[in-house]
Amino acid sequence: MTSATAERRNGLANRTLREYYSRVFAYLAGAATLAAGTYTQFFSIDLLWMVPYALLYPHLAYHLGYRFKRDHPQRTSQVLLCLDALNTGIAIILLGAPIVPSLMFLLTLCFTALVTGSLQYLLLAVLGVAGGIGLGSVLVPLELRGTTPQLVSLVSILFASLYICATAYFVHLQGLRLAQARRDIEAEQTKAARLARNLAKYLSPQVWESIFSGKRSVRLETQRKKLSVFFSDIKGFTELSEELEAEALTDLLNNYLNEMSKIALKYGGTIDKFVGDCVMVFFGDPTSQGAKKDAVAAVSMAIAMRKHMKVLRQQWRAQGITRPMEIRMGINTGYCTVGNFGADTRMDYTIIGREVNLASRLENAAETSEILISHETYSLVKDVIMCRDKGQIGVKGFTRPVQIYQVVDFRRDLGATCSFVEAELPGFSMYLDTNGVQNFDKERVIQALQEAAEKLRDKVIL
Repeated sequence: MTSATAERRNGLANRTLREYYSRVFAYLAGAATLAAGTYTQFFSIDLLWMVPYALLYPHLAYHLGYRFKRDHPQRTSQVLLCLDALNTGIAIILLGAPIVPSLMFLLTLCFTALVTGSLQYLLLAVLGVAGGIGLGSVLVPLELRGTTPQLVSLVSILFASLYICATAYFVHLQGLRLAQARRDIEAEQTKAARLARNLAKYLSPQVWESIFSGKRSVRLETQRKKLSVFFSDIKGFTELSEELEAEALTDLLNNYLNEMSKIALKYGGTIDKFVGDCVMVFFGDPTSQGAKKDAVAAVSMAIAMRKHMKVLRQQWRAQGITRPMEIRMGINTGYCTVGNFGADTRMDYTIIGREVNLASRLENAAETSEILISHETYSLVKDVIMCRDKGQIGVKGFTRPVQIYQVVDFRRDLGATCSFVEAELPGFSMYLDTNGVQNFDKERVIQALQEAAEKLRDKVIL
């Protein structure tokens, strides 16, 4: 049994118990009024049988109603309220419609209807009383009684007030329990949201969203899909790790991976894993824009990463890291097996297949700052991306040579319409992407370039 089911059953049991106690108090008020009327000889002694009936009926209603409330709680409450209303109407006729007791009976019934449900329940109660009065009038001739004795009126008002106070107290307790339950639920939701945010850092956002939205089931299952797979690593990272302290190397690597992750997510890539300085990203699952757009997004991401490395190198140079670091990248497009791999207790959402291995081999074959793509990827992006034919190479694990291409840049950024300017010399490094400069930052960029130009002109060359 889940916690939600247990809470629902506990709530139903508490509501049934509250209605039981309220019904006991209500019928006790009627029994006390009958007893007082019989004692003052206002009611006939022949009606004394109604006292044990009033005392026993709530228990009978509780046991009968509890059996059906599990499956039909609302309908059962309505049926019991109609029976209470019917009893009230018949009792008013049998007692001769005394003014004060009749008003107290009606007040008790209406209060019960409003507490139990809503105006709909009140309407049912009124109709039930009318039905009871009609039925009682058919069975027993109506004999209107005169002024109600003071003792009967006092007992009737006293017990009706006692019932209202007791029921209001039960409702108050229920309100306190509901408020506490609401606070507990809010606390659990906050805890679950915090836990979900923490767990989301261990998964790609697309995968996390598909799991929490229910689109993807958490079980061992895979499928074949056409994906664009990307691999990259830092050229010379091993040598750098031997020169830097562990803390400095950790900060540098985390900074690099954080920046690359931002770019990958910007272009809609699913980050598979980080292995040291190696980054593995794929496009096409769990969401896809089509093989062509996925391939273009993968190559666009690679170009953006290559350009952003210029910014990172400036930051690292300011931190005293003079060794130039460049990344090399490989991209391939093809059918891969994607899904949850592992065991029932520990799963890993990843991809496997021949095309994944080829993307990794292309990354290993790439030179500094080079992006190598396969012929399949090239055929999808060639109208958007300018590439250079690099011929065929032998790849480990592949019997035939593989045709590869070197990514140059976006076609729109080449020639007279080039949107970026870059240059890197000793003491000078600049990368300007005019498409990435916002209108409100344009004047600040122009001012910075002018200041740099003036300082360069004023500098005395020794």
